[in-house]
Amino acid sequence: MTSTAHDPTEPATLLKGTTITGLANAAINGAIQTFLMAGQGPVVLSADTIGTTEHTVLGTAVLLATMLAMILTTIGLLTLKAPKRPFLPNGLWLVAKHGLFAFGAVVAAAVLWQRVAGTIVVSVPIAVALLAIVAGLVAATVHYMTIVASVTPRQ
Repeated sequence: MTSTAHDPTEPATLLKGTTITGLANAAINGAIQTFLMAGQGPVVLSADTIGTTEHTVLGTAVLLATMLAMILTTIGLLTLKAPKRPFLPNGLWLVAKHGLFAFGAVVAAAVLWQRVAGTIVVSVPIAVALLAIVAGLVAATVHYMTIVASVTPRQ
């Protein structure tokens, strides 16, 4: 007897879902950032200081990536239709792990960027595009990691 159940870990299905999630979140978060940054002048990409009072693109990217990773992991776990591990404690740990992973990855990239390129001022459309790219990459990565980590192995 063959099963007609949808297997979310099948490579073609996983790639399709990851791509759609990444592109949708890039578009949505790009639109949100366009609204939030409307009317601003040029924006600093990164600043050479730990505690800065000025708005930077990479500083915004850290918060965006962390919160998006945690929110999308929770949504992914709650809407996954395949047999999965329980939300408490496994899913909650996955939410925290994905948030910390996104935080660490974006902070590391921002520190390396600052070290290599220094302080750069960009226009608002470039800032919005960079934040949309970060959102898309985070969404795609988190989608993949959530499905792979939460689906129980078939027996």
